Amino acid sequence: MKYVDYYKVLGVEHDATPADIKKAYRKLAHKYHPDVAKGADNEEKFKDISVAYSTLKDPEKRAAYDQLGRHPQGQDFVPPRQWQEQFHESGADFADVDLADLLAAFAAAQQGEHHGRQPPPTRGPDYELPVSISLEQVYNGAETEITVTLPEYDAHGLLHRIPKTFRVHIPKGASDGQRLRLPEKGGEGLPGGRAGDLYIVMNIQPHRYYRVSGQDLYLDLPLAPWEAVLGASVEIPTLGGPVEITIPPGSVSGRKLRLGKRGLPGPNGTQGDLYAVVHIEVPKTPSDAEHKLFSELAQASRFNPRAQFTPGA
Repeated sequence: MKYVDYYKVLGVEHDATPADIKKAYRKLAHKYHPDVAKGADNEEKFKDISVAYSTLKDPEKRAAYDQLGRHPQGQDFVPPRQWQEQFHESGADFADVDLADLLAAFAAAQQGEHHGRQPPPTRGPDYELPVSISLEQVYNGAETEITVTLPEYDAHGLLHRIPKTFRVHIPKGASDGQRLRLPEKGGEGLPGGRAGDLYIVMNIQPHRYYRVSGQDLYLDLPLAPWEAVLGASVEIPTLGGPVEITIPPGSVSGRKLRLGKRGLPGPNGTQGDLYAVVHIEVPKTPSDAEHKLFSELAQASRFNPRAQFTPGA
């Protein structure tokens, strides 16, 4: 467990009065509130300030926090023996417990003692987990394993971070941002309430060949000048395997060659198309023979690609 100096977070002394603590919180909250200070760092800072204030403003929580002793900020520490005896009769491993969660468990235990009754069962929270998937998995459908660290309460109300592994079926034709629901795999309910759900949010990874537009795919197809002028038969990759396509003579850069039903699958058995977009490439370092041939072509050809710039053309 990492120690967090809540007094240092608020910028007050350990003997600060409740009024001092409230005044310090208001000043920092005004400075770092998300509506005032934008950015992830400021948002995290505001959360730390809020947790510190919620602990130190409550006399019982503050007294419990002070029982933990003083430690350097961020240092690993183990709660004193009386805390371990309260939560675990034979001691405990607090390595995966946050300090805020420990104090929350203490408050819940104290509240239970005061009221003398068990709170009613409550459903656990839902969680969302983004998962990157490939176009190949979208095209074919796939089974994959994901590991997620979820909070889980022990018998004494302490919140631990437990890694769990689930096997997930990625449906054929899954879309970017689509959510898969794993019933009752989310947060644990208390006490004995039904667990929440875990939602897998699928994010399609960028592909080295293809760009996605709905169910259609776009592929940049490099051609040599002579292939574009004379026409050719070339092999290109598709998600279903390589195919041969015919390049019509006189193809220009930007021309789209459509391969029907070579795109992504969709609902109701639909299938998108693949568009090969022509890009004419030239040798960057031509050999002597190539240089000679291009020079001869330049002398022999009457082709003028800038004819439209000529007045009266």
